[in-house]
Amino acid sequence: MRQILISQKEPLNRSAYSAIETKFGAKCVFRPFFVIEPLSLKEFKAEKIDPREYSAVIFSSRVAIDAYFSLCEALRFKVPETMKYFCTTEVIAMYLQKHIVYRKRKIFFGDGTFESIVSLIGTKHRNEKFFIAKAENSDCDNVRMLFDNAGLNYATATLVRPVDQDIRDIDFSRFDIAVLYNPHDVRSLLDNFPDFKQGALKFVTFGKGIVKSMKEAGFSVSVQGPTPEVTSASKAIAMCLENSK
Repeated sequence: MRQILISQKEPLNRSAYSAIETKFGAKCVFRPFFVIEPLSLKEFKAEKIDPREYSAVIFSSRVAIDAYFSLCEALRFKVPETMKYFCTTEVIAMYLQKHIVYRKRKIFFGDGTFESIVSLIGTKHRNEKFFIAKAENSDCDNVRMLFDNAGLNYATATLVRPVDQDIRDIDFSRFDIAVLYNPHDVRSLLDNFPDFKQGALKFVTFGKGIVKSMKEAGFSVSVQGPTPEVTSASKAIAMCLENSK
């Protein structure tokens, strides 16, 4: 039985992975390599950015949404109904319903890229002041370049940080495939196993941001997504299993 290590929490709906297990006689093991934690109010205040000064917020993750509204509550800032929200994907945009009444006139979502966010802003919203929520140590150079070139008024604010999980009990020699999604997955792997060698392990990646980190670590990737053919992590795993028959 082929063993597949997936560096995320087990989803509530694992039907796609169950189908893989049945079709290929495989077993999927879910184990997060890192978690996202919010910064404390004291840590955020050290950034000297006041969310009350901004008329629009940009989110690229659900955890950042939770952190933003928790922060505003701690600051006793009642987010006005006029606030505009720009999200990198529809899934993230829909998550706003946890905190606000969803109104299409003030919530916009892109295709997963910040280029799509800048296109959404266009001329109609260019006079807003944008609060860009980000994770600690995330590479924002491309985002800043896009917003600078568009002449937009913005600030990037760190709201959350990735924290490595202790995964030293994982015996990678037991696994045929490991699925990674995020540069922090790579960092956690190398922090936990400084002398890690890929050997016969096949890596599957799903996420645009991880490509550079995998290359820098010297890892080879068997299947990489998203692409027009590889639209989900489960499809990437299936393709890897098909190719290794």
